[in-house]
Amino acid sequence: MKSVAVAILNYNGSALLRNLLPLVVAHSPRARVVVVDNGSTDDSQQIVQGTEGAEWLAVGSNLGYCGGYNFALSRLEEPFVVLLNSDVEVTAGWLDGPLELLQKDTRVAAVQPKIKSWHHREQFEYAGAAGGHIDVLGYPFCRGRMFDTLEKDEGQFDDRQAISWATGACMFVRRSAFLEVGGLDESFFAHMEEIDLCWRFSRAGYSVYYEGASTVFHMGGATLDASHPNKTYFNFRNGLAMLVKNLPASTLGWLLPLRLFLDWLAAMRFASQGKWSHAVAVFRAHGSLVGRLPAILSKRRKSSWAQAPIAHTYQGSVVYQYFIKGKKTFGSLPKPA
Repeated sequence: MKSVAVAILNYNGSALLRNLLPLVVAHSPRARVVVVDNGSTDDSQQIVQGTEGAEWLAVGSNLGYCGGYNFALSRLEEPFVVLLNSDVEVTAGWLDGPLELLQKDTRVAAVQPKIKSWHHREQFEYAGAAGGHIDVLGYPFCRGRMFDTLEKDEGQFDDRQAISWATGACMFVRRSAFLEVGGLDESFFAHMEEIDLCWRFSRAGYSVYYEGASTVFHMGGATLDASHPNKTYFNFRNGLAMLVKNLPASTLGWLLPLRLFLDWLAAMRFASQGKWSHAVAVFRAHGSLVGRLPAILSKRRKSSWAQAPIAHTYQGSVVYQYFIKGKKTFGSLPKPA
């Protein structure tokens, strides 16, 4: 048995598989390559079966990102699994650094490579860039990507660094740790689920890392475009659910009302830009949070580990620094006192 499986979640992505799957096979000689299919109705299966070195694993129906990968990791037996989006182009040697780190340190639960834009190859890509962090108010951001500002890759993040969270676009996970913390939360369906997973890794005593010696190129938006109001809905809904699940009560007591207020300001900003469907999505997200609160609190009570801030929390507000102070890059953020 090989030590690593590359699991590519797919739903009607035959065009992506046709172009990118052969590259994954070619650049992953040490890995078992498995396409995990969420009930596709196109010719994805024929493409996979016609690609030497690739396997087909049928989920049976569309369980979303979380359900699809939980299904896969319950069946794969390799100690390390790469959760790889179907719209990611891998490069030679991409497996080496992350696997070395996972094999060397048993307390490392997840690793992400450098994520660059497929469309603008000199830039970092939105979903992960050079490793995820989170600020004191619970807003996620990345080295190399602050909100919608993407940095050019000039070697500033060619390092190996402990981070708060790894991108779901290309996440190397220790399968035993993934199963130990309960896998991905299927109530999230899509968006923020990787941050919630890494937060639970952190609470369980594991570390999450970025490996700058490994590079992949991500198209982005292949599943749900950033302009779609459902993306806004999932981001706001799941962002709040993640805080309720993972933060200590003493922090949640003041932070949750503040976040709700800031969300309302965001909705007003959407409305002022004429993005009415996005403004409505924010309030839909809040309504959903209220309806799902008993289930979220039940998960919180059943947790095996004490609620705590995620590792490497930035002790400042990236919203304030970005929108008020004009700090548009990770390196320009002031170090909190």
